This record gives sequence, C-alpha cells and structure tokens, in this order.
Amino acid sequence: QVQLVDAGGGLVQAGGSLRLSCAASGRIFSSYDMGWFRQAPGKEREFVAAITWTGVRTYYADSVKGRFTISRDGAKNTMYLQMNSLKPEDTAVYYCAAGGGLLRESWYPQSAKYDYWGQGTQVTVSS
Repeated sequence: QVQLVDAGGGLVQAGGSLRLSCAASGRIFSSYDMGWFRQAPGKEREFVAAITWTGVRTYYADSVKGRFTISRDGAKNTMYLQMNSLKPEDTAVYYCAAGGGLLRESWYPQSAKYDYWGQGTQVTVSS
C-alpha cells in the first residue's frame, strides 16, 4: 500500500526554523517526483516546493525562495523541507505529495498532478 507520512510541524516564533519530513514507501520514493504544499485556514492549498525523482532539480514558490530548502534522502526514503526565517504568514497545514507523471516543469506547482498525499502536519508561526 502506498503511504506518505509527514511530520515535524510545531509552534515556532517568527524568525525561527523547523524541518519537516515525509517518509515514503520505497516504490514511490525511487521513481516519483515529490513536493510540499500548504493550506492556511480559509485559503486554497498552495504550492511550496518540489523536487524531481532524481533530486537534481528543485522548484520553489516565490514566497519561500531563499528561506526554504527541499531535499530527499534515498537511503532513508525520506524527503525534507528545511524552513528558516519563518514568518507568521507561513502558518498552515503542510502536506507532502508524490507524483509519477510530472512531465513538464509547469506541472510541479499543480496539486492535481500529484497522485499521493500525506496526512498533513501543522506549522504555526507566532509573531
């Protein structure tokens, strides 16, 4: 059974850091592109970052460029999102996702292109 388990959220003050993790089943991790999305209360789910299955290319939303870093560890079947210089507007539920057919660069920010999702982890940034 396909499974993504995301974790690492919590409460942090503005300017602080958190590292999210997403543990994936082996079949997914080795051949799927992966991404992070987030959803704040009353807002639509939005793209945060993505990484190709090779780990060679990464993509970021403009709002997090320079502050967040996405990475993956094949040996641990785990993807990470290092979040630095956090702001109150980063407060949201963060979801990891895996997609097997992201053939175009323009598809990475589109949540509909991803096949599997984690359960979400809450990130709260206080001012």
